[in-house]
Amino acid sequence: MFLNLTNRSEEKELMDDPMVDQKALDVALSDVSRVNKLLGGNGITINAVFKQIARAMIVKEWTIVDLGSGDGEMLRQIADQARKLKIKVKLIGLDINDKCVLRSKQLSVLYPEISYYNKSFISLTKEELYCDIMICTLTFHHMKNEEIKNVIYKSKELVSTSLIINDLHRNSIAYFLFKIFSFFFIKGHIAKHDGLVSIKRGFKRIELMNLAKELNLHSYQLDWKWAFRYRWIIQM
Repeated sequence: MFLNLTNRSEEKELMDDPMVDQKALDVALSDVSRVNKLLGGNGITINAVFKQIARAMIVKEWTIVDLGSGDGEMLRQIADQARKLKIKVKLIGLDINDKCVLRSKQLSVLYPEISYYNKSFISLTKEELYCDIMICTLTFHHMKNEEIKNVIYKSKELVSTSLIINDLHRNSIAYFLFKIFSFFFIKGHIAKHDGLVSIKRGFKRIELMNLAKELNLHSYQLDWKWAFRYRWIIQM
């Protein structure tokens, strides 16, 4: 069957259904975390976060927001690294799926530096939320281009240092490799289905560059990373 990846797909992911079963979602979130660990996906974001902190050369408590925090695995890894480096952090996870927020709270009871909220980023004010760094890992591909632009516009208001985006490269090789990988390493049907849909909803480099042009962004860095990811760091 011919795979047409010319344009971003608008196919829905099962995890985005607000009526998704909690147990099935928990399995899917565990699958996603396992894939990110095996393929090093989280490290792309984490390394960028601590490079941004090191560049600042100031001692302070850093407020970091994870937009689309899922089960909170990314924030727990950032918290672990911050503890090792003796860096003070206040970590906030935002997710519009209340089931994800419930799961992340259950998994983060040993992390008092992390808080989770079932809130829309776009609706927040500077009085409600203001942070140094915002991260978006595998979040933008869930959105349409106009929604992405709205988030970046809003981040200029609520983020002081940088917005770090880590998302999928829409690529046929990635699609077929994921099919093979998921057979061995993914347990639940949701993650197997959504992984393929996610790749079809991912990005080409030129699309991200066009978004930057439309948003009149000048200070940013866009790099390709294994496994078929783009890391896009936008300086505020």
